[in-house]
Amino acid sequence: MKNLILERPLAFFDLETTGIRPDSDRIVEICVVVAHPGGRRETYTRRVNPGQPIPPSATAVHGITDADVSREPLFPEIAPEVMRIFEGADLAGFNIISFDVPLLEAEFARAGLLFRREGRRLLDAQRIFHIREPRTLSGAVRFYVGREHEGAHGAEADVLATVDVLDAQLDHYKDLPRDVEALARACIPAGWIDVQGKIRWAGDEVVLEVGKHRGKTLRHLVQAEPSYLRWMADKSDFPADTRAIIREALEGRLPRKPSPSEEASDPVDTGRLF
Repeated sequence: MKNLILERPLAFFDLETTGIRPDSDRIVEICVVVAHPGGRRETYTRRVNPGQPIPPSATAVHGITDADVSREPLFPEIAPEVMRIFEGADLAGFNIISFDVPLLEAEFARAGLLFRREGRRLLDAQRIFHIREPRTLSGAVRFYVGREHEGAHGAEADVLATVDVLDAQLDHYKDLPRDVEALARACIPAGWIDVQGKIRWAGDEVVLEVGKHRGKTLRHLVQAEPSYLRWMADKSDFPADTRAIIREALEGRLPRKPSPSEEASDPVDTGRLF
């Protein structure tokens, strides 16, 4: 670390997991890089058998399959070793405060070990990023346009500022499409099927990204939990396109993944389920 004064070890770490819930999800890979005062570093990387299937939605993110970890140790088998690596160290990472630390604490607890964040200083690069580059219109005006957003939260001022921000984004990111249709597609993250990402592609399967069946395929749920899908389809809290996709699935028509050539054209196609 060139720009940080260390008084004791600082452990940068990241977890790849089966999902994002500390109470039910498990680690499939852990990496810890410990920076010591004086400049020495040590790196520990280990894949872990989670003891449960890795959902397709998780594999789509980190690329780790059940086969990849079938012969790896369970976390309780390596927990003492991992605990020693973190001993006496402060913690650092990206989004560790909201995600990695709670899940790591839960994994240690399931292994019968107490991992305390108390007494450790937590450095989260994501928090610094969001504090210094606020995800607001005023922050976007400052970042892209290089001025303060006068009259924030007035409708006209906000609209005019958004015009300037979008134009500046197109100038800043040369790879963004210049036509409206293609730019609209670029506004939807890769893999999303509906506009809010409640349903997305995981490989060639469609999976839910919300609720108690998060990570399960729509194909499976149509067979095993149709009542849950009917509840989703009737619940007005969900976006209209999400509910429409679910109704189609219940009628035997799953979304069909478009080929690369078809992705230039548009809405979600459906194929027969049965």
